Amino acid sequence: MIDFDEEIKKFQPSQEVDEAEDAIYGNNTIDVTDIIDKIITKTVESK
Repeated sequence: MIDFDEEIKKFQPSQEVDEAEDAIYGNNTIDVTDIIDKIITKTVESK
């Protein structure tokens, strides 16, 4: 039978996963929600 607690202790995350996380979280691109938020903010400020 598998001892999950022992397996968790031995777990080492893949380096590729760490690199992918860095690339994803380090990416500061603007998405649609950011654009809509800016449009709404400018509209409210101009009134």
